[in-house]
Amino acid sequence: MPAFLSPFAMLARRAAARARPRCRRFVRQLPRRLRAALALCLAAAMVLAPLDALACTSFTIRTGTHGVIYARTMEFGFPLQSQSIFIPRQQLISATGTEAHPGAQWTTRYAVIGMNAFGLKCLSDGMNEKGLAGGLLYFPDYAAYTKDSKDIGDRPVLAPWDLLTWALTNFANVAEVKDALAKSEIVVLGVKEPHLGFVPGVHYTLHDASGASIVIEPIDGQLKVYDNPYGVLTNSPPFKWHEMNLRNYVKLSPTQAPPRVIAGQTIKPLGEGSGLLGIPGDTTPPSRFIRALGFSQAAVPAAPGLPSVRLAEHILNNFDIPKGWAQDPALQEASIEYTQWSVVADLENRRYYVKSYEDPTLRELDFKQLDPNGKHILLAPLHDAVTPPVTPLSNRMAAQ
Repeated sequence: MPAFLSPFAMLARRAAARARPRCRRFVRQLPRRLRAALALCLAAAMVLAPLDALACTSFTIRTGTHGVIYARTMEFGFPLQSQSIFIPRQQLISATGTEAHPGAQWTTRYAVIGMNAFGLKCLSDGMNEKGLAGGLLYFPDYAAYTKDSKDIGDRPVLAPWDLLTWALTNFANVAEVKDALAKSEIVVLGVKEPHLGFVPGVHYTLHDASGASIVIEPIDGQLKVYDNPYGVLTNSPPFKWHEMNLRNYVKLSPTQAPPRVIAGQTIKPLGEGSGLLGIPGDTTPPSRFIRALGFSQAAVPAAPGLPSVRLAEHILNNFDIPKGWAQDPALQEASIEYTQWSVVADLENRRYYVKSYEDPTLRELDFKQLDPNGKHILLAPLHDAVTPPVTPLSNRMAAQ
């Protein structure tokens, strides 16, 4: 149980556990369709629970020629119905606002490849044609957006899920995004997402082809922007907390620990990896932050292009969560969180790769194969599972 879980949350968990038998009897008496609807509501409700910090993990690595590879996982407790999405230039985008402050509208400057959720024409993750890439990650308990008031004035209004689309379709690099945010050009309001029925608490990671990275967090009604020299982000607590937490792990190293002499006896490490002895292995956001930083910093740079993409994929595999590894006992199957999809973006070569829980084979999206001046936003479903191909074997041994 995370150390930052409040006593109120723990009391709520115990109350839910006591009520569970009565809930089961009630649900069994409901018609099938009503049971299905109730299951979906419970799945959405689990995201509101303080403990359920969905386990998105993101990081960057450098190639052998100092190019940048960005990678991330997307976890959720029920299907997001995500699709691959391509947004060309000169597309009119309308954000979601409120009755008092309608959502902003803008025309896209740059084409973007990425991933959506619930079939929406906005991005949960993506990369634009200039090599600016990033995603939104769940940020429960700490996300506090600007309140809907007269003080907003005429500033453009975005919903939490619109900010990434606004950034990737308007700016070529991290510096431009920072400049726009410093000028308070936009306001993010706490708007309910129609498919979820609540205001999603998220923060954002952005990286560009130069290697610059930032984190954007909605805290106390303002968008806080932090330079991120580590290129790593997970979930709550805030980024500055994770940065402070690094001080607990300053002795970790990919270098094998030397033997020690204790009481006149030479004590050798048990096997390889002793330099990383003690690195946290659980799926909480603080532990994943440390592990992602350790893997990404220790990785030996590979050649640019596909070799570096494969290296990022190997690191990414360490954060893949199968169904059953992260459960909420109060909500049971409705809250089984798992890695629904993962992406790797080659910021130098402008190639974006996607794989899903059902099909863990990287699929490529390449700007060179798409028309940046196309007339329509394009969507494509994630691939169905592919049957593993048969490996042919020779009917006799090779000559010795």
